[in-house]
Amino acid sequence: MSPAASGPLPTRADIDAVVLDFDGTQTDDTALIGADGTEWVRVHRGDGLGIAALRRAGLPVLILSTETNPVVRARADKLGVPVLHGVAEKGPALEQWCAEQELDPARVLYAGNDVNDLPCFAVVGWPVAVASAHQPVKDAARVITTVPGGYGAVREIASWILGKDLA
Repeated sequence: MSPAASGPLPTRADIDAVVLDFDGTQTDDTALIGADGTEWVRVHRGDGLGIAALRRAGLPVLILSTETNPVVRARADKLGVPVLHGVAEKGPALEQWCAEQELDPARVLYAGNDVNDLPCFAVVGWPVAVASAHQPVKDAARVITTVPGGYGAVREIASWILGKDLA
């Protein structure tokens, strides 16, 4: 049996949107690099199912990443979600996105794993660290998943929000 996530868990009544970091949150934070320089990452299919369920429930989902690699956009396209990538300052980008979407940041969940996610944690009401996050990120999180990034952490978050409605 998995350990319980830390802190009270968000439900659909608490959340109006979900914003996800990419590397280290939807991946295990490793990259395979081919001789031609092409990067490959490993993602968890359960995370894709969780994102699809969030979208079916009417929740906006955004991928927000500093990474410029085309794999980020390719994954977002496959999942059917918008992406902002190659973003140097994630906090202001998240604030702008919330304003454009007319979302109260206090009702937004942001999931991340590294120190470049901390400015986003300061913006939202539901900062979530994946289990494999660096300690300063865990310290700043309201909730920490039981599984690491790239191993179903996003699926776990979706199950918190949607509960029995995750289908």
